Amino acid sequence: MAEVEKSAPSVDEAIEAALTELGIAEKDAFIEVIKEPKAGMLGLGKQEAVVKVRPRRSGADLSQEELEEQAEVAAEFLEGLLEKMDIDADVETNLDEGRMYVEVWAPAGDEDEMGILIGHHGAVIESLQELVRIVVSQATGSRCMVTVDIEDYQKRHRSRLVSKARDAAKRVQRSGNEEALEPMSPYDRKIVHDVVAGIEGVDTESEGEEPRRRVVLIPENA
Repeated sequence: MAEVEKSAPSVDEAIEAALTELGIAEKDAFIEVIKEPKAGMLGLGKQEAVVKVRPRRSGADLSQEELEEQAEVAAEFLEGLLEKMDIDADVETNLDEGRMYVEVWAPAGDEDEMGILIGHHGAVIESLQELVRIVVSQATGSRCMVTVDIEDYQKRHRSRLVSKARDAAKRVQRSGNEEALEPMSPYDRKIVHDVVAGIEGVDTESEGEEPRRRVVLIPENA
């Protein structure tokens, strides 16, 4: 079975590179994080993330019990974090269309603090997602498959991104020309890669350097 080991400044970038080389979507991959990235001091001691990725065997996906265990770990961590931040919010787990979410909701009429947790263009919620990924992976020993959501921000964002990827794929199918999307975060690029992986006649690749890295849709076998 093919196996790829990749290093990059972040875990998501390393995973993206490995998935692209294998030509598979994340849902079809077994991912092992070998090393977490380290920033280092003044550029010294800097360590890139290292991951090992291989295609899943049939039936190797996480069970519902494993997803629920991950969600419980994530919810407990977020509850503690919000308490330390003195933010009043409800934390719930929700399995929606095969994806496990840990959802954060504000008390009625008090949504301002939720905007702080989302951040400009989702910057803060991405950081929360990364913290949860590390905590869950360390606690369970498996790749975190839980998505942090705040007031349904991620679901709405994902829906828009899926529609954008499908529309772009249709244009590439019709024209036979490649199309580059706008720069995206590693998390968003993985969503696009996964969506297009299920569309016949179109492939994806990533190009550019962070934070201007983008997904390019290309005709299959071009």
